[in-house]
Amino acid sequence: MRRASFPPTRRGSVILIVIWSIAIAAVVVGAAQVLAFRQAAMGRESIAKVEARWAARAGIEETIAVLEYHTEEPDATNARQLFRDLETVADGQLTSGDWQIRHVENGVEIKGPQDEHAKLNVNTVTQETLLELDAMTMDVADAIVDWRDTDDTPGMMGAEYDFYVNRDLGYEPRNGPFRSVQELELVAGAFPKYVRGEDQNLNGRLDPNENDGAASEPPDDADGFLDAGWSGVLTARSTGSLLGATGEPRLDLREGTPEDMQSRFGVTAEQATALAGFAKSQSAKLEMLLTQDLQTLSTGGANAPQRGANPQGSSKTNNPSSGRQSGRSSAGAGNQSGGNNRVQALDQQQLRRIFQEGSLTTAGAPLVGKVNLNTVPPAVLRALLPDDPISADAIVSLRSASSSGLLSISDLLGSNRITPQALSALSPVADTQSYVFTVTSRGRSAATGLEVEITAVVDRSTLPARILEYREQ
Repeated sequence: MRRASFPPTRRGSVILIVIWSIAIAAVVVGAAQVLAFRQAAMGRESIAKVEARWAARAGIEETIAVLEYHTEEPDATNARQLFRDLETVADGQLTSGDWQIRHVENGVEIKGPQDEHAKLNVNTVTQETLLELDAMTMDVADAIVDWRDTDDTPGMMGAEYDFYVNRDLGYEPRNGPFRSVQELELVAGAFPKYVRGEDQNLNGRLDPNENDGAASEPPDDADGFLDAGWSGVLTARSTGSLLGATGEPRLDLREGTPEDMQSRFGVTAEQATALAGFAKSQSAKLEMLLTQDLQTLSTGGANAPQRGANPQGSSKTNNPSSGRQSGRSSAGAGNQSGGNNRVQALDQQQLRRIFQEGSLTTAGAPLVGKVNLNTVPPAVLRALLPDDPISADAIVSLRSASSSGLLSISDLLGSNRITPQALSALSPVADTQSYVFTVTSRGRSAATGLEVEITAVVDRSTLPARILEYREQ
């Protein structure tokens, strides 16, 4: 039987089809493998991102737990304990990752969250203090004040409604408090290079692109230090609190009875009566107790002249020794001449408890955020006391000498280098407690090293603590 034979051309076509089929199959298989590999890689990256995110979030939660604990169970005898505990939880580890919480002080990263009370509150800082900041000019300082005040009358070199509308910027001044430091960039002349400096993303940490010179935005000097511009010394987040250093609601001297004052402040019946009499004056302010005698305040009221004050009202004093002596006299010991009716001067411990646990606030007035004398940088202190650098340096020395820190602004009376004028200037804007912190937590996946950063601004002035701002990068 004869075999069927195929022409060579037909055999070649079959071979070619087979080869093409194999090639196509190989391409399909290869593409499937590449796709599967990419999907697996994306899956691993997604898992790593979740691990890093939850590690960063764990750092935020640990910090909030510490803040709430110190609000509910504060240590009135140690102003540094909160910060030590915050440093303890600045590093942590989970099964799937770890976190680091850092902030910058004097350009260098250190452990823990950023204390917003180490900065000046842009809603209360004076024009004179603003002008002490680097790169600040008169027109910008005036424009900042114009932005937050309630009228439409511009300052000498400032800017109000007409300026913004005539330039068709798409917005107008708030005529109210700044809500964030980023809002400063809307103010006339407050350019981002001044507000942010090298901290382009305002996370308070030195990122690689902020330390590479001209290689990427923003421009920086690649010196390993973070220049955060005005955002490093100004904040809109700091706030006061109705809670005292022991965690109990503060006692308003206008509403408390003398018996309440004796119990809370450790004062005598005569001193409590004098405090109540002083508080009746509508112009009475708690800080007057630092520079004026209780007897004078209780009889002459808040209009009595300050003891040791410069008659010209200058922040300087031509007789430092005289000024120091006057500052100490407000908390002097024992009865002075003037008969048995003279009220005994408040001692250091009594003054401390009054400032820790008392208040003299106007009903409905906003709680003012003050700088914390334990954490405020020396440069900010000097900006607050531009004519008295000796007092500013003395405060830094005084707080450094105590392992527990300054417990009350009245502790400044313990230094004879701090003038009454410095006390008068600081007392309305300074305190020894902090309530708002910016927590920048960087989480890292243990499997891949992928990182996720979360920044949260936390207010512990009330319980539970509130997150004022939250963002992931």
